[in-house]
Amino acid sequence: MRSAIASLTVLSLLLASCGGGGSSSGGGPVTVTPTPTPTPTPTASCGLSARQSFAKAVIDEWYLFPSDVATNVNPANFADVQTYIDALVAPARALNKDRYFTYVTSIAEEEAFFTSGSSAGFGVRLAYDPTIQRVIIAEAYENAPALAAGIDRGTQIVGIGTNASNVRAISAIVGSEGTQGITNALGASDPGVTRVLRIVEPGGGTRDVSVTKADYDLDPISDRYGAKIISEGGHAYGYLNLRSFISSADPQLRAAFLNFRNQGVTDVIIDLRYNGGGLVATAELFGDLLGRNRAASDLFSQTNFRASKAGNNTRHTFTTQPEAIAPTRIAFIGTGSTASASELVINGMLPYLGTNMTLVGSNTYGKPVGQIALDKGECDERMRVIAFATGNAASSGDYFDGLAPKISNSCAADDDLSLPLGDPREASVRAAIDFLAGASCTTHIAEAGASAQSRGVRVAAEPEMLTPAKPRAAQRELPGLF
Repeated sequence: MRSAIASLTVLSLLLASCGGGGSSSGGGPVTVTPTPTPTPTPTASCGLSARQSFAKAVIDEWYLFPSDVATNVNPANFADVQTYIDALVAPARALNKDRYFTYVTSIAEEEAFFTSGSSAGFGVRLAYDPTIQRVIIAEAYENAPALAAGIDRGTQIVGIGTNASNVRAISAIVGSEGTQGITNALGASDPGVTRVLRIVEPGGGTRDVSVTKADYDLDPISDRYGAKIISEGGHAYGYLNLRSFISSADPQLRAAFLNFRNQGVTDVIIDLRYNGGGLVATAELFGDLLGRNRAASDLFSQTNFRASKAGNNTRHTFTTQPEAIAPTRIAFIGTGSTASASELVINGMLPYLGTNMTLVGSNTYGKPVGQIALDKGECDERMRVIAFATGNAASSGDYFDGLAPKISNSCAADDDLSLPLGDPREASVRAAIDFLAGASCTTHIAEAGASAQSRGVRVAAEPEMLTPAKPRAAQRELPGLF
């Protein structure tokens, strides 16, 4: 079966997002060496048994934690491929090593997303705030239906219906079905699906708005606030918000850093608060763009496979880029939705900047491992399997509990959904600017729990990013996307 895998698959490398609940995470095609040539067999069976056998063979050959795979799991006891995979990797999951990171997905759907950010939906990121029992828009994408209907960051959804006469209150939905009831009420992520949303606008007005889902391309760096220079106190700070590590981000990253370089910016805010990861190649480019003052021998990141696949191990040293800057200080903004490739960039810079770098906001997700893709092409089925671990120049990569414990001067700050992203008044951006300006942090992320509250320090609870039980490719990488 192993030789059959090599003839049926494309091998690709990624660091992707966390997913949630019963969901999982995915990523996109970044080639590693060697790359098997895809030769799909049209006559191969796409029956359940054949697909389960394919998944098992992939795990046997590539899974990063071979000693943590369950034995004597009978595939006949499972009605689909994913639940069979879940049973096989359950021991690793119990050890917090594989939080739904090994899964099957659609080849076509995933490649559409990682090439151009193609998705279908309203074009918003949704967070649920249990204290007020409302859904809050964390972000709205340009050229998507929601923003065109006047729905943007800070808008609150208080009810959902298929028409104006059957709008149900969010509190009633959650009371009877939990937060998954919200995702169910929003309907399938298919073009043409229409919902009536009862919204409360940031100014306080309430109205019903009908929004129809459509195909749109996700812009990885917003034209509205994604890359800019914030001038304050006679100093210029670069601000960059990257939504996702997809191929179309590369030219935008280059353009943003070229502007920073031309403006003499050396203090930068990198906002990855909702970025669940994606392509390793884009993460490596990001590191290069932050590495103008690094030697060609300086290591940015490393990827390490299981012993039997060590021939695939790679090391990325800083590569000269014409747009690169030499940062003096960096403030990364993160949340529990900051994962994988985002964490790789943060971790990769830590050995070189030390206390001249901080993490602002809250702790990151904690995913120092990545997936490869192996395709059963005739079935439009891609197997994503945890196959490698990442590390930085100090060989530090054990951050399954998030990066905050690795960054001693991390600074707790709210994600203030009432203000636009990139606004200097927004709590996390404000804390980032203060760090870059030399101010000390009031509360470190590790102290932002009960002990901080007992001292009267207010750090708001992080809203829950909504994720459907069976997320699409884009939703795996962008928690809360609908």
